[in-house]
Amino acid sequence: MLKKILCVFGTRPEAIKMVPVVKELLRHTDNFCPVVCVTAQHREMLDQVLSVFDIKPDIDLNLMEENQSLDSLTAKAMRMLTGVLLKVKPDIVLVQGDTTTAMVAALAAFYQKIPVGHIEAGLRTNDKYNPFPEEANRRLISALATYHFTPTKNATQALLREGVRKDSIFLTGNTVVDALHMIIKKDYQPNTVYLSNNGDKLILVTAHRRENFGEPLKNICMALSQIAKRNQNVKIVYPVHMNPNVQKVVYEILGQEERIRLIPPVGYLELIHLLNESYLVLTDSGGIQEEAPALGKPVLVLRKETERPEGIEARVAKLVGTDTEKIVRQTEILLNNKKEYLNMAKAISPYGDGHAAEKIVTCLKTHISG
Repeated sequence: MLKKILCVFGTRPEAIKMVPVVKELLRHTDNFCPVVCVTAQHREMLDQVLSVFDIKPDIDLNLMEENQSLDSLTAKAMRMLTGVLLKVKPDIVLVQGDTTTAMVAALAAFYQKIPVGHIEAGLRTNDKYNPFPEEANRRLISALATYHFTPTKNATQALLREGVRKDSIFLTGNTVVDALHMIIKKDYQPNTVYLSNNGDKLILVTAHRRENFGEPLKNICMALSQIAKRNQNVKIVYPVHMNPNVQKVVYEILGQEERIRLIPPVGYLELIHLLNESYLVLTDSGGIQEEAPALGKPVLVLRKETERPEGIEARVAKLVGTDTEKIVRQTEILLNNKKEYLNMAKAISPYGDGHAAEKIVTCLKTHISG
């Protein structure tokens, strides 16, 4: 008898990491009937990924509202996802990561006594406000999930320390590497207007996390301004998140900088191409911390804490926080010291081998198919 798998996601990062699992499930329709439900917590950015990977949702809740509060999003998502569960009656619900969508879907499924599979389980900073609200979300999901698909040994150990049963944890690697391999194989002509020329070193910047709103983001922007002014061989490209808390600060501080190109959010294909063409990356994004090392790009992490210590341990990423002076200093070390740069520019992936989705589906076959 076919097992119905409800795959729920709502943001671009979730989509990127869930798509390989959906694709793999579709290769096993003799065992599974996958149903894709998107909340569209991030509408435009989500749609870009769905288009690139040719995924058409079976259910689209279209929850996005401009500048919506966490409590409003949570309440609306709970009501609508409960309706989906009652209609679809899945055998298991798959969620990915640590978004509000993932947390609410897990809680709604728990209320209906439906098993939950958590993809990218076990990430921790051990500070519930950093990142906010993601650290609390993923801890809540871990308390609710039946199956925990961990990306790394560190994530597995974190769950074991919290008392999660060993036989419910499956080390699979991170599906972001699967998605990256799928993208690299695609034929794509980039928008070259964003790329460096005349031998400039391209720095790709992404900074939009909620905990960096306000003063931390101002500090980051001041650092970028100094880097651009002090290094005439540098070009900075910054796809600016649509959130008005990000847009206002970034454009006020960096809008007139000659060597900084502020652009709208780009699609996943173009982002990966920019990443591949960059000299180094400054980011507060979780996904880019995983993608950049696989392409041999040093990463300076613009956060106080990271739930992805593997990149730090492998010395392909460095935690620099949001202090202006420290960001400038660490960036200029990589720009001007070839030895330090090469020590970090190693094309290794501590996050997986590109077969995570296969391992997840194999686990599902073993534990729920029959």
